[in-house]
Amino acid sequence: MEEFTKLVKLMETLRGDEGCAWDRKQTVQSFKTFLLEEVYEAIEAIENEDHKALQEELGDLMFHIVFIAQICKERNLFDIKDVVTGVHEKMFNRHPHVFRKEGVHDGPIEKRWEEIKREEKEGYSPLTDVPVSMPALLRAYTVTRRAAKAGFDWKHIEDVYDKLSEELDELKTAQKAQDSKAMREEIGDVLFTVVNISRFLGLDPDDALRYTIDKFIRRFSYIEEQTDLKGASLETMDRLWNEIKYIERGD
Repeated sequence: MEEFTKLVKLMETLRGDEGCAWDRKQTVQSFKTFLLEEVYEAIEAIENEDHKALQEELGDLMFHIVFIAQICKERNLFDIKDVVTGVHEKMFNRHPHVFRKEGVHDGPIEKRWEEIKREEKEGYSPLTDVPVSMPALLRAYTVTRRAAKAGFDWKHIEDVYDKLSEELDELKTAQKAQDSKAMREEIGDVLFTVVNISRFLGLDPDDALRYTIDKFIRRFSYIEEQTDLKGASLETMDRLWNEIKYIERGD
């Protein structure tokens, strides 16, 4: 598109000799934090159903992608055309049931997707391919989903609840023994099992946890507004907590 070409030209100017000093000194490493910030801002716009903000945040993300590609072009690694061509070829190849009308009856689409990825990448594994840099909760969710797709999963959610009870008992045992190494391991097992329960229920655990965090902050703010935290007893704060809970629920 003409608009996209203009954006690429703008980026070239910013990185040029007569461009912006700040833009010229940026490196690919600089964008690790920048990209995360922009992604989270886009997620917030989605959650708020703020389409104007979402349009802006998607633009910011695109600008960052073009920026990184320009730096790589200057280092003779690749350019934005390579990025666009590469993702087009990959998505075309991974949708044979759409573009080549092949494999439509060869089983679930997601299973075929994994087969194609194995064909594309030598030594590919659905689990080791998950980025280590992912936030732990999201990484756990991704790993459990991929393991389930490979057939390694419980048959019924009741089995996962039983596993959670087992892990909680093991955590209590470790706590009684004051075994810090075991407690760390068992806490991880409990959280990992809860992620599996979330997956069985068709819920994103990260989304559920962020919702609960926002709810906690909102209710705690009500307590702060209603009393002086320095002098308030736990009973008073607990009463106010239940009060705002009832107000929110319309009880």
